[in-house]
Formats: sequence, C-alpha cells, structure tokens
Amino acid sequence: MKKWNRAGIAILFLVMLAVVTGCGKGEENATVVNMGYFNNITHAQALLMKSEGTLESSFGDGISVNWNAFNAGPAEVEALFSGAIDIGYIGPVPAINANVKSGGDVVILSSATKGGAVLIKRKDSGINSVADLSGKVVAIPQIGNTQHLSLLQLLSDNGMKPASEGGDVTVSAVENADVANMMERGDIDAALVPEPWGATLLEKGAELLMDYDDIYMQGQYDVAVVVVRKEFMEANPELVEKFLKAHEAATENINNDTENKLKVINKELAEATGKSLGDNIISEAFSRIGVSTDLNRESVKGFAQISKQQGLISDLPDDGALFVSN
Repeated sequence: MKKWNRAGIAILFLVMLAVVTGCGKGEENATVVNMGYFNNITHAQALLMKSEGTLESSFGDGISVNWNAFNAGPAEVEALFSGAIDIGYIGPVPAINANVKSGGDVVILSSATKGGAVLIKRKDSGINSVADLSGKVVAIPQIGNTQHLSLLQLLSDNGMKPASEGGDVTVSAVENADVANMMERGDIDAALVPEPWGATLLEKGAELLMDYDDIYMQGQYDVAVVVVRKEFMEANPELVEKFLKAHEAATENINNDTENKLKVINKELAEATGKSLGDNIISEAFSRIGVSTDLNRESVKGFAQISKQQGLISDLPDDGALFVSN
C-alpha cells in the first residue's frame, strides 16, 4: 500500500508538472513583455508609452515591459526570430520580410503611422521633376527599406529604372545623419528620407521636390506598423488585447493633444539619444505624418509586390498569414 501511495504521488506530481508547464504559455505566467521600437518619431506611440509608463499600467501588476531600441529593421527582425522581442514597431517592408521568412510566425497587428517621407533635392542640382533624376545620385536610408521601395515605385511610375536594373538613376544607401553633409559636398543630388530628416534637410537649405502625399498612395501608406510573434499572441491573447488598447489610447492622445504629446516624445528622444529635435523641426515633421491604428492593407500588399519584384522575398504572403484577423 505504501509503495502504491508513493507511486501514485509520483504520478500525480508528474501530471501536475505537465499541467504547469503547459500553462507556462498562458498569460497568467507571462511576467515580461519584450517591446521593440526605433528612436524615431514615426514610432511615436512607442516613444509616448515608454515615457509615460502607460503600457506597464495597462498590463497591471505582475507584468513588466522591457523596451528594446533598434537602429534598423533587420536587427529587430532577427530579435523577433530569436524570441527576444514579442511585439515590435517596425517598417512595413521588414515586417513583410519577417512574415515570409518566418513562415507566418510574425504577423502584422496594427498600423502606427503613415506617410512621413519626402523627396529632397540639393539646391543647385538642376532637378525640377522626377524625370530630372536621370543621371543623378539619389540617397535612401537602406537598401530594401520602405523609402527604397517607395523610390523604386516612383521611378517605375515615371518610366525610369535604377542603374542596378539597367537604368540611369544611381540609388545609394546613406545613413540619414550623413545625407546633409554628402548633399553639401555634391556627392548626392537628391534623397528620399523619412521624417524628421526631411524637415532637417529643408532647414539646412535643401529644397522639397516631392511632398509626403506625392510619394506613394497620396501619403496614406503605412510607414510604421506593429508586429507580433504569433506564438506569443496565441499564448497571451489578453496581453495582446491590453497592448492594442494602450496603443490605440496613445494614438488618440497624440492626435487630440499633439503639441503637448510631441514635447513628451521629444523629451524621450533626448533622454535616449542625447539630442532633442528643435520645436520647429518636430512640428514640421509631424505635419507630414499620420498617426493611426487603421492599417492600409493595400499599401502593405503593394510593398510586398515590389519586394518580390526586387527579389527581397521569394513568395507573396497570403492575407491570412500576413495580417491578424480583426
């Protein structure tokens, strides 16, 4: 009888351990949510929530938030793949790449911002239209990023091609912070850059060739989206729902109290990077950015088409595998 009791206790222990292990995937055992974002105003909701601590408040006791800043999409994608990031603010193009390369394990949850990019020209470049980019050097922040694909579509719409495809427009990847100096030296003639770099270049004497609403889809394309690891979402649906409510609240606060919330965002940027934006720069930059949770699926699918044409992805993602169903 004693042997049977010991065996029974052992079996009961194993069953309980299995139950606890299985529940480890549930929200009640999740203690940390790992967030990814950029220190850029197109990730405005993340910057605001981080500064005000509203996401932590939304999750409640027992759940902490680990904020992780990235400088480029590929690094954040790798963090998503490794499980180091659960939810992330990122550009639509790396979001598409992550979805395809993960076999649908990274999905788009919401929009964050729209537009927010401009085509700038050097003052003495002789460029007055897209057609004048022929034979010129145009800078973009990174090969394969959202601004690069926007430029490729813009060239295609005007019957032009980059030099890499047999055309005569040289497309060069240049760090946003280096564009002004390279433009001043005459090394580049134009640049398609995200805000606040557009407003910064304009303040330094460059000229606007195309405003945000002329670049792609009248400026109603998603320039930053929110992605989530599918495994995390399925294991923690209530946490994801609480995040979405906090994200929506941050969006409303920015739109309803823009001036004050921009000050909070700018302060967060200063604390993170050691440098704040001038009030005129951040104000002008935000005049070209739409802060919204409404995802423009057509714009994302458009970027997916361009990504496939450029060989950045091997297959187009299915809607059901790319977007979280609402």
